[in-house]
Amino acid sequence: MAAKALNVAVLTVSDTRDEDTDTSGMFLQTAVQDAGHVLLAKTIVKDDVYQMRAVVSEWIAKPDIHVILVTGGTGFTDRDSTPEALTVLFDKQVEGFGELFRYLSFQEIGTSTVQSRAFAGLANHTAIFCMPGSTGACRTAWNGIIKEQLNSEHRPCNFVGHLTSHLSDNAGK
Repeated sequence: MAAKALNVAVLTVSDTRDEDTDTSGMFLQTAVQDAGHVLLAKTIVKDDVYQMRAVVSEWIAKPDIHVILVTGGTGFTDRDSTPEALTVLFDKQVEGFGELFRYLSFQEIGTSTVQSRAFAGLANHTAIFCMPGSTGACRTAWNGIIKEQLNSEHRPCNFVGHLTSHLSDNAGK
């Protein structure tokens, strides 16, 4: 049985990036497609709580979007507000994502990883993974955690069943 393809949206949070300079968003787009998933949406928003919530809320409400990958806004500068913007939308938090990300990141950048507020959660059967804005951090998160967790064949467990089970529950209703 082949791995199940998921529908993914990518959100870059940045006051300075555009489509030409969004290397993190481009990396995630390529990684998603290389893994056999479908990129349904990709956009860039300013580091503004309400713009982030508006985009992510719209995507969460769409039953055909299974995963949202967010890059940027997870640090400690005055403009970094992704955790404050998005955690209020979660039905459940995935505490282990941030912990594991910082563990993997520590091996690459040492104690500077304490300044990462990477986090994840589930909202309306949609997985939301939020990582720092650097391309290296996105690579660490994707290769070290997200890629396997979005692979329906990964054992002993993965997120795919949590993201798609409600679709078969409502079939024929």
